[in-house]
Amino acid sequence: MLGAAFLAACTPSLGTFDALAPRDPGTRKVVHDAAYGEAPRQRIDVYAPNGSAMVRPIIVFIYGGSWSSGSKDDYEFMGAALASQGFVVALPDYRLVPSVRFPTFIQDCAAAVRWVRDHAAEFGGDPNRIVLMGHSAGGYNAMMLGLDTHYLRDAGVDASSVRGVIGLAGPYDFLPYDVDATRDAFGEAPDPQLTQPLHFARADAPPLYLLWGEKDTTVGRRSIDGLERAMHAVSGRVETKLYPNLDHVGLMLALSRLFRGRAPVLADVTAFARRVTA
Repeated sequence: MLGAAFLAACTPSLGTFDALAPRDPGTRKVVHDAAYGEAPRQRIDVYAPNGSAMVRPIIVFIYGGSWSSGSKDDYEFMGAALASQGFVVALPDYRLVPSVRFPTFIQDCAAAVRWVRDHAAEFGGDPNRIVLMGHSAGGYNAMMLGLDTHYLRDAGVDASSVRGVIGLAGPYDFLPYDVDATRDAFGEAPDPQLTQPLHFARADAPPLYLLWGEKDTTVGRRSIDGLERAMHAVSGRVETKLYPNLDHVGLMLALSRLFRGRAPVLADVTAFARRVTA
């Protein structure tokens, strides 16, 4: 069965799933392969609801893949799912290991957010109501943009435009580098502490929403708990949600129409996004 096969698959294998998965109706791709930088992988797609000309909040979704794989073209189902809930949705590609190392992939995501702000009016988005969202390595990238203030500032983005950050099974506390993915992406960083999102917990950070599946054997609960504790320690705003029957990839696939019945992930993340952008 298609469902069983892809719940067992790793994130980089999503191309076939995306091609076959049913789409949420009432949405359209309004931007395809726009350049937010000069590199070939600095490209972005945008999805939006059909119809109404009202200005809508924006979700920037950053996919995972161990910082070494992934393509926005495999996440059309995600763009449609989130757009069906009334959001403008931007999906950027970004440069990957081994061509780049930390912090370039974060800087690319910051540049993508700058492009979204600059062009929001062209596709009905509100440049001052942006929610960052990512899965796995993409959740890490999103959280670093939300917490370490210099990335967005260096890209020319006013941090106040980011109203919230949603992390789906992101790694936020993973020292020492004990797997190839983290060694390859972060091993050359001069100060390992500055690669960790929980190091940048702060009271004035945008609200965080941390989601995790209890069957996840890829990113452990330590990351969720560690960032939650760090945010509470500085009186920061953070919420967590655990799903007992989801694994690492299943958490993300639960946003698709095919697997939505497994857990209310889509309803949960969009409720948070509506609340922080109200």
